[in-house]
Amino acid sequence: MRIHYDDSTAFLGDWGPFQRTVFALLCLSMIPNGFTGLSMVFMGDTPAHRCLIPAALNITDEWRNASIPLEEDEENRDSRFSKCSRHRMDVVKNYSDRGLLPWVDVNVSDIPQEGCLDGWEYDTGTYISTIVSEWDLVCSDNWRAPLTTSLFFCGVLTGSVISGQMSDRFGRKKVLFVTMGIQTVFTFIQVFSPSWLIFCLLFFIVGMGQISNYVAGFVLGMEIFSPSVRDIYATLGVCLFFSIGYMMLPLAAYFLRDWRMLLLVFTIPGIFCMLLWWFIPESPRWLLSQGRVVEAEAIVRKAAQMNGVNAPDVVFPLNQVKHASLLIWFSVSVGYCALSLNTSSLHGNIYLNCFLSAAVEVPALIMAWLMLRRWPRRLCLSSTLSLGGLVLLFIQLIPQHMNYVAFSLVMLGKFGLSAAFSILYPATAELYPTVLRNTALGTCSMASRVGSILAPYFIYLGSYYRSLPYILIGSVNILSGLLSLLLPESLGSPLPETISHMQTVVG
Repeated sequence: MRIHYDDSTAFLGDWGPFQRTVFALLCLSMIPNGFTGLSMVFMGDTPAHRCLIPAALNITDEWRNASIPLEEDEENRDSRFSKCSRHRMDVVKNYSDRGLLPWVDVNVSDIPQEGCLDGWEYDTGTYISTIVSEWDLVCSDNWRAPLTTSLFFCGVLTGSVISGQMSDRFGRKKVLFVTMGIQTVFTFIQVFSPSWLIFCLLFFIVGMGQISNYVAGFVLGMEIFSPSVRDIYATLGVCLFFSIGYMMLPLAAYFLRDWRMLLLVFTIPGIFCMLLWWFIPESPRWLLSQGRVVEAEAIVRKAAQMNGVNAPDVVFPLNQVKHASLLIWFSVSVGYCALSLNTSSLHGNIYLNCFLSAAVEVPALIMAWLMLRRWPRRLCLSSTLSLGGLVLLFIQLIPQHMNYVAFSLVMLGKFGLSAAFSILYPATAELYPTVLRNTALGTCSMASRVGSILAPYFIYLGSYYRSLPYILIGSVNILSGLLSLLLPESLGSPLPETISHMQTVVG
C-alpha cells in the first residue's frame, strides 16, 4: 500500500526551524534571478545620439552646429536632430572654407545627406555606456538590441528543456547549484566581452543558468514544504524575492551608469548564494522517487532534530513508491516580459519607472497568495489573466497627453500578469508527480520562453503604432484567461507522487 509523503512527515509540523531555514535560504537564492533576467532594461537602453562630427574636421562652429539635419518627430509633433544621417561633410567643409554662413548664404536643407560614416556621439547624461553605445547598435543595426534580449530568452528556453530532465535525473539540489554557478561565472565573463557577438553568446548561457536554478529551487521548496506553506512559498517566497532582486536593479543602475560595472556587481550575490550548498538539503521526495530511502530518512530525521520533535522508528517503509495549456504560459510570459522591458519607453524617469514596475509586483504577490489560500486554481488564473489583459486594451483609448493615466494602466496590467505568473507555477506543479514534476515545469517554462523571446519584438511594434503591443498582449491574455478555466482543479489535493496518483488527483 502506498504511503503518502505528507502523512509520513506530518510529525515534523508545518513551520518549525527546519522549514523556516530552508524557506529563507531558498528565497535568498532567487534574488540574483530578478536583476539578471531584466538587466537589459538598462544595459540595452539606447541613449540619445546623433552622427559624430570629427573634432579634427576644420569647420566653423556655425557649420558644425548645422551639420546634423532636422527631421519631423511624428509622435511628439515637433522637430529633432536626425539620429542616423548628417549633411555631406565634403560639401559642408567646402562652404566653411569659403566663409559662407549656414541659412544666411546657404540653404542648408538643400545639402545632400550621408550616413554616420564616422560613428555616433551619445548623450552621457543618463548612462556612461550601454551595450548600444559600446557597439553602435543603432540606425541600420538597431535590430541587434532586441535580438540580444531574445537570445537571452533563447538560453532560458534551452535551459527549460535541459534542466527539467537533469533535475529529475540527478536531483534538485545539484541542478540548483550547478546552474547557479553557471549564471554567476558567465555573468562575470560577460564583463570582459570584446564584441557584441561574444556578449550575446555569453548572455545565452547566462539565460540557461538563470531559469534552471529558478525552477529547480522552486520545485525543491514545493517538495519539502507542507501544503499549508506551499502557497506562501510560491507567492510571497520565491516570487517576492525575485521581485526584490528586480527592485535592486534600478537602484544599482542609478549608481552604476556603466554596463560593465553593473554586470560586475551582479555577480556578487551569486557568489554568496553558492555558499548555501552546505545548508539547503536535497528533496526527500525526489530521493524516495529514486529509491534512496535511507538518504531521505536521514534528512527528515535531521529536520526533526532541528524542530525539537521525535521521529518515529521507521519514517518511510522500504516499499515506498520508488495538460496544463502551454498557451497560458506563453501569454503570461510575453506580457510580463514585454511590460517589464518596456519601462524605458514609458513617460517619466527610467529608474523610477523600473522601480515602480518591480514594486507593483509586491501587492500582486500578496493578492496571489490570498487567492491561492481560498480560491480554486482555475478561478485564480482566469481572473488575474483577464484583469491584466483588459486594462491593457484600454490604453489605446487614452489621449496621448494623458501620459500618467496610460502609465497607471500599464502598471495595473503588470499587477495582473505578475499575480498570474506567481499562481501559474504552483498550479502547474500540483498537477504532476514527483518523478516528472521538474520536467513538466521545464516543458511549460519552455513555452513561456518562446513568449519571452518574442517580447522585445512586441515592444518594437510600438514604433509603428504606439498601442499595438498593448492590444496584442491584452488580447492574448484575455484568451488565456478563458482557456485556464479548462485546466484540472488541484485545490486541496496532495502533491501526486506517481503517475497513477496523478491520474487519481486530476482525473
